[in-house]
Amino acid sequence: MSVHQLGNLRVIDLSKLVDPAIETRRCKLDRFNTGGPIPDFHTNVDIMTHLGTHCECPYHHFENGADVSALAITSFMGRGIYYEFKNLEPLQHISYKDLEEAIGAKVKAGDVVIIDSIYKLAPFTPETNGPNDKRLLVNGETAQWFVDHEVKCVAFGDGVSIESCNEDVKPFHDICMAKNITFLEVVKNLDELKQDVFFISFAPMYIKGLDSCPVRVYAIEGLKEFS
Repeated sequence: MSVHQLGNLRVIDLSKLVDPAIETRRCKLDRFNTGGPIPDFHTNVDIMTHLGTHCECPYHHFENGADVSALAITSFMGRGIYYEFKNLEPLQHISYKDLEEAIGAKVKAGDVVIIDSIYKLAPFTPETNGPNDKRLLVNGETAQWFVDHEVKCVAFGDGVSIESCNEDVKPFHDICMAKNITFLEVVKNLDELKQDVFFISFAPMYIKGLDSCPVRVYAIEGLKEFS
């Protein structure tokens, strides 16, 4: 269940569920009872930082980039914008002009922007970059639009490729992360959104030295100042 009502607010869970039994990335849970007269269960968690829905920080790309602990808590929450491209051709790069025409009048400095398309395919699977992969692509030009509009995070639905080729991925990281723009990858349940502007939160664990971190990301519809 990904949609919840909280008074007059509508809360949408945008996170990917991680099941250690079938997860292909590093994910192991070791649950144990510490003993004594009262049951006291603890769990050792052995995971990689890029697991499930995760937030990537500049330290992921730059040796001296900002890690999770170096960014303010407000870096991971704020006004969210969702846009699904419907009229672009398969495998087309999202250009500066495409973004400007789609959301240029709506995006404000400090926004979290989620981009998506109708060509959906789950990322990081055997089908990635295969014949069935028609997702839209990002590159340096795409990144420059986000920098120029002072976006603080770029998030991706399943309709946008974030692992197409080095010639696209490297400049996108170079340009965005040089300005401390974070990435939010593997965002789910976007079809449950009823509004394209909302409050969004995806705070990672406050651990020094993390380049990225799995997050529980959610949108809240109905908050006046974020609508």
